[in-house]
Amino acid sequence: MRIDLHTHSTASDGTDTPAELVRRAAAAGLDVVALTDHDTVAGHAEAIAALPAGLTLVPGAELSCRLDGVSLHMLAYLFDPAEPELARERELVRDDRVPRAQGMVARLRELGVPITWERVAGIAGDGSVGRPHIASAMVELGVVETVSDAFTAEWIADDGRAYVGKHELDPFEAVRLIKGAGGVAVFAHPLAVKRGRCVPESAIAELAAAGLDGIEADHMDHDAATRERLRGMARDLGLLATGSSDYHGSRKTCRLGEYTTDPDVYAEIAARGSGAAPVSA
Repeated sequence: MRIDLHTHSTASDGTDTPAELVRRAAAAGLDVVALTDHDTVAGHAEAIAALPAGLTLVPGAELSCRLDGVSLHMLAYLFDPAEPELARERELVRDDRVPRAQGMVARLRELGVPITWERVAGIAGDGSVGRPHIASAMVELGVVETVSDAFTAEWIADDGRAYVGKHELDPFEAVRLIKGAGGVAVFAHPLAVKRGRCVPESAIAELAAAGLDGIEADHMDHDAATRERLRGMARDLGLLATGSSDYHGSRKTCRLGEYTTDPDVYAEIAARGSGAAPVSA
């Protein structure tokens, strides 16, 4: 089985619609794919309706968190999307995305970048607006060559010149909410240092003690040594170690199925999730 547990659609900051994403996942030879848009489940229904034969969809989301000033993401799988506490927190994050993005556009304009809110909103479309949409507008303007080039201290990385914060969950609260909604919590790309500051490894141990289920070890932003270190950490802490593409369509260079999750690990995730179930065509 080929299993990819981290992808994004136009419901957040991917470039494929949910229907396109599941069709491309099947074409890429995947057996299981998780849809984990940022702080939203808006793409799930479309993805389920378009599921090709032979493909299983894991409903999920990627929750925005912050610990001691460091941004991090928590993957949530198989939770009840209607559970009120977690639904309220997702709504708070989404509601804060527009004024936050508008603030970053204003700061970029102060820095001499001729970016407009109208263009950023147009790129985001019906999705949950975020920094990748701003970065795409910067690429169009020739300010940076790639989306990744915008995520630097010069521009919109954490604490960058044009960075503006948003409502984010404490990761310990995120784990509590995910588990309370019957879900499975996995720390996304925990040591992706190229993205900026990471939480210390001691924080991962504390999250494990608080109920964290797993860590995303195999990811494009982890080099081979980091992937091996994370797998060792998972063994030591009794955590599941997943692998995923973090696919965003054409907005990033990663490919569907570039990294995958072991079938036994996926089976354990499916067994632990009680708020929702994987869906097969």
